[in-house]
Amino acid sequence: MKNILFVFGTRPEAIKLAPLIKEFTKIGSSFKVKVCVTSQHREMLNQTLDFFKIKPDYDLDLMRPNQSLFEITAASLTGLGNIFDDARPDLVFVQGDTSTAFTGALAGFYKKVRVAHVEAGLRSNHKYSPFPEEINRTLVSHLADYHFAPTETARGNLAREGIKKNVYVVGNTVIDALFFGLNVIKAEGEKDYYRFFRRVDFSKKIILVTGHRRENFGRPFKNICASLKDIVTACADIEIVYPVHLNPNVRETAQKLLSGISRIHLLDPVDYAHLIYLMSKSYFVLTDSGGIQEEAPSLGKPVLVMREVTERTEGIYAGTAILVGTNRRKIVTESLRLLKEKKAYRKMSCAVNPYGDGKTSRKIADITKKFLAE
Repeated sequence: MKNILFVFGTRPEAIKLAPLIKEFTKIGSSFKVKVCVTSQHREMLNQTLDFFKIKPDYDLDLMRPNQSLFEITAASLTGLGNIFDDARPDLVFVQGDTSTAFTGALAGFYKKVRVAHVEAGLRSNHKYSPFPEEINRTLVSHLADYHFAPTETARGNLAREGIKKNVYVVGNTVIDALFFGLNVIKAEGEKDYYRFFRRVDFSKKIILVTGHRRENFGRPFKNICASLKDIVTACADIEIVYPVHLNPNVRETAQKLLSGISRIHLLDPVDYAHLIYLMSKSYFVLTDSGGIQEEAPSLGKPVLVMREVTERTEGIYAGTAILVGTNRRKIVTESLRLLKEKKAYRKMSCAVNPYGDGKTSRKIADITKKFLAE
């Protein structure tokens, strides 16, 4: 029996690793699965763990108010060293591009434990955008032994860096998680969700907004807020729903510029189930997030990406997403085009999602069984 350790610390990582953890847990005779969370994020991470019914074996409990990247990286690496000694993994899984993913891979290297990287090969090719994620994922790629790339584009990015061995194109586990979550919501019924969002008029076109990236703090984020005011002023048949991140750089600006405006709903952060429910009810999505660029197209929802660059270029090429940056005029223009031009909307909503079919976790598990048996 092989010991597998999953290491993650934020809600996006938990969402994308949850279906994989469940897949490996099914194969109990072959693997002993352990889960370590750093709790780089706390509340939203716990909500996700509860939803997927995952109980961590280890919790480093690292979240502190206003902690720096220096602090989270140092504390995570030190704590993981002790966890590795106890868990004695044969393989460690990390996901994506967080500080936890980087320290998990580095801890594996220090302990001479093989590292598998889920969602490998994403690149914006801009060192500071997104920050610090672009460098985190690049470093993880050069520490990892196995690379589960979501697309051929991601495989190509790795190849250009000389990483060609043990690279597998499997899709993205976020689609597995999305389908799982929507099935849970369907089984539970929508009554509680309607009640939760009782102030939102779902008879109108809903624009779901998420925005929290560090590189958008300051003037770029003010431009985003101004564009939302312009959009809701221009169209009477829409409602904007924005679950606002807890970071003060986001929260204070959003409350100052958008609070009290009719048909703009500023919510506290919502858990994963409520977020994907909102996504399923939305007309399109405005976001600077990463995972939503992959999830929304599976539901036929166009995505306008409020970043200057994106590492998820496949969606741009496939036509499921448009890069609008933080330019107020461009955000408004593209939003109104989707709202008013049926042909433009249909072209994006019917484009094929390049990020997978919901079977990625099984593919990864099957591949892993083969190389661990060698």
